[in-house]
Amino acid sequence: MNFEVWPEAIELGQMFADEGFELALVGGPVRDLLLHRRSHDLDFCTNARPEQFEPILRRFGHDGFWDMGRKFGTLGAMRRRPDGTEVKVEVTTYRSDVYDPDSRKPEVSYGDSLDGDLSRRDFTVNAMALTVPDLEFVDPFGGANDLNKRVLRTPVDPYQSFDDDPLRMMRAVRFVAQLGFSIEPETAEAITRMTDRIEIVSAERVRDELTKLLLSDRPRAGIEALVDSGLADVVLPEIPALRLEIDEHHRHKDVFDHTMIVVDRAVALETGPDGPVPAPDLVLRLAALMHDIGKPKTRRFEPRGKVSFHHHDAVGAKMTRKRLRALRFDHHVVEQVSDLVDLHLRFHGYVDEPWTDAAVRRYVKDAGPLYARLNRLTRADATTQNRRKALMFEHAMDEMEERVAKLKEQEDIDAIRPDLNGDEIMAELGIAPGPLVGKAYRHMLEYRLDNGPVDHDTAVAELHNWYASQAE
Repeated sequence: MNFEVWPEAIELGQMFADEGFELALVGGPVRDLLLHRRSHDLDFCTNARPEQFEPILRRFGHDGFWDMGRKFGTLGAMRRRPDGTEVKVEVTTYRSDVYDPDSRKPEVSYGDSLDGDLSRRDFTVNAMALTVPDLEFVDPFGGANDLNKRVLRTPVDPYQSFDDDPLRMMRAVRFVAQLGFSIEPETAEAITRMTDRIEIVSAERVRDELTKLLLSDRPRAGIEALVDSGLADVVLPEIPALRLEIDEHHRHKDVFDHTMIVVDRAVALETGPDGPVPAPDLVLRLAALMHDIGKPKTRRFEPRGKVSFHHHDAVGAKMTRKRLRALRFDHHVVEQVSDLVDLHLRFHGYVDEPWTDAAVRRYVKDAGPLYARLNRLTRADATTQNRRKALMFEHAMDEMEERVAKLKEQEDIDAIRPDLNGDEIMAELGIAPGPLVGKAYRHMLEYRLDNGPVDHDTAVAELHNWYASQAE
């Protein structure tokens, strides 16, 4: 085979060979070579132990060295090319990972052969190697053939593979999203039969796989595979639950199908790197996925066959916060996604009756830094097949965004504050710090939202009028 291998890989291989050690490029970088994709990080395995190859890596890595994975037999190094390109390498001693049935962490034992190391890899397409510096292609499990067929298959019995490391089941659905592959039937059946095994894997590791899935080019395919496999019933049960709920407008077979369309549309509405929502955006994609999860709990059957989901936005926001916390997402991600779910219906009233400037200001203020994402989520959620209604909605959203742009030219509505701050309120009213100051501040904020910016004298007059009314 004709490989275009990074020269640093060959150089490192020669350095190992000079010391009498084997070195092979393995896993994703080899797969990507066959797919004609350039890997940014290079993974290697070797018959040398970490203490033996550490001096080699330190010589190779002019610009960095790390050993956080030492207990797993892994060391890393980095060098920077003259053009600024960073070449990161990680080298791991031949090994095998085995899970104790009740453990969340793998036990690591060193191996003694390249074929043995490849046999412990997750899928055949990741169980190929390229020895360096001689560039011998090693493929004991038919990974190149599976790569050509675009299928995921385990190099050993799938039940044994998933029993050894249950996270491999999450990796399977993640690769469906990242690579556009399908899961081979026997492997898929093993996942379905072993979904409960994922419960021993830490929430953080599951979260990382879910994040990679969502940030891929095909998040919808990955989510559908997650649900079809049964894994979602364990790690994200709110999503398969949507398959039981009929959408209130009967636009889609069920809320799950609608959600998948919203995910696709949200991804399409992301911007380039200089736009307000650069792709891929985890917060927007999570919000699109979770926006309707409150519907199962709020479904009510109304007269004449109608179905309602009143307050599913607020209920869904609470459910979202609980699930994302359980998956150990960062606090800011949890709060932003939950806020988007809570706000995703806010705009719909505008379509029937355009808002006052005060209502527009409140919308922008409540959305805060999520304004651009909220508008994209709202647009993505408008999946009606009625062309007239779709055009009305698009026109209303365009009009509202234009009004916001004009208001921003006139005033700083991204950071709306009362025309009088707390110190000024206390000085004008001659009162000490306390609850009354907060109440006055909130009133002046509402006044600012209703009226836009006013001059100092007008604000002071309003404050005194309000204070007088409190004494009545």
